[in-house]
Amino acid sequence: MEKNHPISFIRVAGICINIKHYSLVFPTIRKKHLHSLLSMLAWLSDCFWQERLWFPEGLGWKDLQDRDGRVYAKVEDLWVVIPLALGFLIVRQIFERTVAIPLASLLGVRDRIRPRAGHNPTLETYYCNTTIHPTQSSVENLSKVTGCSVRHIQRWFRRRRNQDRPSLLKKFREASWRFTFYLVAFIAGLAALIDKPWLYDFKEMWKGFPTLTLLPSQYWYYMLELAFYTSLLISVASDVKRKDFKEQIVHHVATITLISFSWCVNYIRAGTLIMLIHDASDYLLESAKMLNYAGWKNTCNCIFIIFAAIFIVTRLVIFPFWIMYCTWVYPVTLYPPFFGYYFFNGLLLVLQFLHIFWAILIVRMAIKFITNNEIVEDERSDREETDESGDEDEKDGENCKVKKNGPVLNGHPVLNNNHHKAE
Repeated sequence: MEKNHPISFIRVAGICINIKHYSLVFPTIRKKHLHSLLSMLAWLSDCFWQERLWFPEGLGWKDLQDRDGRVYAKVEDLWVVIPLALGFLIVRQIFERTVAIPLASLLGVRDRIRPRAGHNPTLETYYCNTTIHPTQSSVENLSKVTGCSVRHIQRWFRRRRNQDRPSLLKKFREASWRFTFYLVAFIAGLAALIDKPWLYDFKEMWKGFPTLTLLPSQYWYYMLELAFYTSLLISVASDVKRKDFKEQIVHHVATITLISFSWCVNYIRAGTLIMLIHDASDYLLESAKMLNYAGWKNTCNCIFIIFAAIFIVTRLVIFPFWIMYCTWVYPVTLYPPFFGYYFFNGLLLVLQFLHIFWAILIVRMAIKFITNNEIVEDERSDREETDESGDEDEKDGENCKVKKNGPVLNGHPVLNNNHHKAE
């Protein structure tokens, strides 16, 4: 089995674990067990990095060794992504506080004052432990338990759900951060590829494969894009959650895997084209969101239509019929298919299915706008529910009592002391 793979678990384990020291710290673990564990890791590493999996026949990791002043992509280069991703998280916090918030104030973004749900331990327990959307029968049961009217229970759940929804300012801060990165990334990627022949003739991406020299601009384009998507995956739990949350997770994982894999096997030219195609429309979507949050509806609608047109052209035409053609059809005319070929194109198919899913949502929103002249709203977002309470409802809420369980005196249930009142 080839030992010329770029990284070995046995070497990593050898750096992290000194067997003698480890045995002193954990005397219950014998050295032979450690040797067995490291041997198994080395075997897994050798299996994973087999050249026949990742390269066409006759090519391998030795072809990607630096020589004659030519530098090639290496697996160990990806370690820099970890500090860069953490750096993105820090820069994002600084950006949102020093740039996004003042910009939101300048554009007139204001958070709506939301009435808070009144304190009610019974309803709060049901909300947290059972469901945030109770059925009609559940509402009626809660009404009997709490002594509140059905209408009050429904209003309480509306208000409680609105409390958990992200504020308008939070949405604006998130959109402005993504807009800034996507715009800078698109301009930088275009500048890096503008004079490259594979931008105009996609078949050039395989010319000389796998010995494709790595350029400094390609290195930073790759590392920054990979670090950014890694930071998005880290922060996904705290970001605004939309209806396509699961699809977003799949997209981030597939993108990170695709960028990492294409770097390891030197699909650099194909990778830069794919990233440029995706960055071409993303900044327009984020800018439309920002304008929507600021109340600039007409400008938002115009930008959204431009975004929809570019998205459909880049994701549903150029990506599948040009990019994927040159990664799926053209390579087999040069080399016999191998595992890396199928793996790479499988990831592209995952992205394409997501493109189709999002294109349906985009077209649906565009049709609503064009035919009915409606305001463009993100169908993935969880819309805030209106609170149609009146003075009578407020009075009803203040006077909630367990009226189903017995007589009431001054708003409090009378204790049942088993004595009968004389007639």
